[in-house]
Amino acid sequence: MTQMKDSGFMDLNNLRIFERVASLKSFSAAARSLGLPKSSVSRSVARLEDELGTRLLQRSTRKVALTEAGLVFSQRCKEILAQVDVTVDHVSSLGSAPRGLLKLSAGIGFGVNVLSVLVPRFMAMYPRVDVSIELTSKNLDLIAEGIDIAIRMGPMPDSALMTTRLASVKRYMCASPQYLASRGSPATLEELAEHDTVEMLGMDGKPRTWNLTDARGGSLDVSVRPRLFVNDPLTIYRLVLNGAGIGCLTAYLCVADIESGRLVQLFPELAIPDVDVNIVFPSSKALSPSARAFVDYMKESSVPGTWWVNDSREGLVQRQSTAGVSADVKKRT
Repeated sequence: MTQMKDSGFMDLNNLRIFERVASLKSFSAAARSLGLPKSSVSRSVARLEDELGTRLLQRSTRKVALTEAGLVFSQRCKEILAQVDVTVDHVSSLGSAPRGLLKLSAGIGFGVNVLSVLVPRFMAMYPRVDVSIELTSKNLDLIAEGIDIAIRMGPMPDSALMTTRLASVKRYMCASPQYLASRGSPATLEELAEHDTVEMLGMDGKPRTWNLTDARGGSLDVSVRPRLFVNDPLTIYRLVLNGAGIGCLTAYLCVADIESGRLVQLFPELAIPDVDVNIVFPSSKALSPSARAFVDYMKESSVPGTWWVNDSREGLVQRQSTAGVSADVKKRT
């Protein structure tokens, strides 16, 4: 039986570093995540193993694996560190204004077109808050990556995350005038099968079905066979704009192009289901004052009538103009 060496107080920094290595299964990834040299991470874990008198990790040239003791200790570390963070956040919130670094994650399109407008206003309201934004088409592990808040679109699976729905945004089926000039405009939904479409794969890895609703509320399901699959909505928008085919685009990406004639809306008499926009954060960690302030700010910025939460095409264009968002904003990526 191993026995912990009598070394006084255990350093919480060593616990945090070990927990990150255990979560990411990599010394290099943990070092990048923590902003530390890999050698420092290695020494920290070695010190912890020395204090505990047991090996926590099995190291090889290609991967890191937890020992049985490491697996148990990793789980307890998460619980201990979560309680420490909750306590620190609670005490800090008692008498402090929002400050420090706030780490956000969002999809690329939402970041370029919405957060690029909203975050500067938030920072002006809270001058002691610094913001780091990770734009990605993947759903990051918020705890492992140290993310405070993420913006995610679409249905939310059950998870250990706290979820607040911010708003819903409309989508429109579009194609470029150049594409329609070369391939013709589909007159019926059945004719979509003869056209190139651009889409994301569904959660099951299969092509998505386009669900449409007519003026009487009737549901119409269209099975398309996309010629081009992409895992990012902003890239789908750019591909459709450049003539790759027909796609279903989020309103704040495409409305200005529809109004200017750079895109053509197809089947305007049919509605595509709105997409929910959610703000999520780890349930195991209390929100810091800066994170709480951002959640409240996003709620206030997401009520019907604000520029990106559209209830009509014309209304969105007008609100985009008022917010100072030009069609060129989304062309920066």
